[in-house]
Amino acid sequence: MNGTERKNIKPGIKVKIVQKQHQRTGQLTEGIVKDILTNSQVHHRGIKVRLDNGIVGRVQEIL
Repeated sequence: MNGTERKNIKPGIKVKIVQKQHQRTGQLTEGIVKDILTNSQVHHRGIKVRLDNGIVGRVQEIL
């Protein structure tokens, strides 16, 4: 699924995100979505979310 479209992301799903400080390296963090922070329906770099452990980043993969 595509992490750039808000309609594909719901609280409780497992995703891989890239945090702001890891955008250059592309290091991904896996977790469960708690909150969706992006208001727009589409974002070219990925929808910004907060994971259940508090980490914020942009969705790269939906698992």
